[in-house]
Amino acid sequence: MNQLFKMAFRDLLRNKRRSLLSMLALGMGLGLLMLMASVVAGEMRDAMTSAINLQTGHLQVRVKNYNPDKVSLKWEDLIENPAPMAAQIAALGPVQAATPRLLASGVISQGDQTKGVSVLGIEPDSAASGPYRKGILSGNYLAADDSSGLLVGITLADKFKLKAGDTVSLLVNTSNGSVDQQTFTIRGIYSTHTPSVDENTVLLPLAKAQAITQTQGHASFIFILLKDIDQTTAVASALQPGQYEVKNYLQMNALVANFEQMADAYMYLLYLIVLGITATVIVNTLVMSVFERTREIGILAAVGMKSSSIMLMFFLESFLLAVGGVIMGLVLGGVLVLYATTIGFYFGTLGATYSGFLFGDTIYGYFRIGDAAGLSLVAFIITLLAALYPAILAAGLEPVDALHGGKLA
Repeated sequence: MNQLFKMAFRDLLRNKRRSLLSMLALGMGLGLLMLMASVVAGEMRDAMTSAINLQTGHLQVRVKNYNPDKVSLKWEDLIENPAPMAAQIAALGPVQAATPRLLASGVISQGDQTKGVSVLGIEPDSAASGPYRKGILSGNYLAADDSSGLLVGITLADKFKLKAGDTVSLLVNTSNGSVDQQTFTIRGIYSTHTPSVDENTVLLPLAKAQAITQTQGHASFIFILLKDIDQTTAVASALQPGQYEVKNYLQMNALVANFEQMADAYMYLLYLIVLGITATVIVNTLVMSVFERTREIGILAAVGMKSSSIMLMFFLESFLLAVGGVIMGLVLGGVLVLYATTIGFYFGTLGATYSGFLFGDTIYGYFRIGDAAGLSLVAFIITLLAALYPAILAAGLEPVDALHGGKLA
């Protein structure tokens, strides 16, 4: 075995350039797949995180017949007097924040520019409002008692060429089915680095949102953030909201969760295709080696080397190519993943065009050791399998024909 290993190593060194290019092809395939895996994992992770922090929370308490897609403001679809319940939930140990929120549909306009928006009433001082408070780019944040100010996102501000201090007209639906329209001053412009939110969400203090929609003392839901996402099921079970229901983030973001599972399945197929293509380079290298060493293989067979040993020698060559290729791939992939996780890929407002997903303006990778280990193992196995045909080809040579440079079997 040791002698076969030395022979395999020596044979690869006969054509160093070809062997190096073969390992490089495998390494590039593995490295690029590691990058793709990290980007997909990072984007799905960030999409869910953004949805939790900006839209759904880890949990929501709401009326059983509340439909967030219809944005109903009828009193029977809203939580009455939500403040005491929110305070009670916020007092639970695993809960980071619990706050009432009101969601309405509206139209914002200035001059001849109009756009449909979601009007979100928030408690400005709540920890759950942190992404908006920390994201103020210009102007000031909201005060709880502000009755004439609002916040707009940077994407909407850029489209309308708005700045802090400008006035806009906001028309909203009300609880009785009519509409109300008022003029507001833009207190500040915020960025969540999520274009679909920054373009389509206008923020009002909860009290003002209730007043303009005629839903005083009511909220669409209680938005709950937890200190640890793993506590979601336990906290949901502990809540007893009576006539209300509790929804967790997976139920409210089913599209993201289902898409992640589907993306994983397609990625596995893509991994096999890319690694299969790179394996053809290994096959070509070993087949060329068989052609070049026909006489040598014949001599080995003539002096008594078994066909199984000849096959094993080529498998050892494939093994060495796999080791070199995987090491190159891990180094290249590590550099690419490091770039993706720290710097990311900027896509600007492209994410605003995709409904149902909160894509950020920058896509970051997310490294999972399981992806690197799994891809390396699959690359290694496929490279070994690639040696099967050349090994059988070499083992099938007849000694007499091989000694005369004869044809392959």
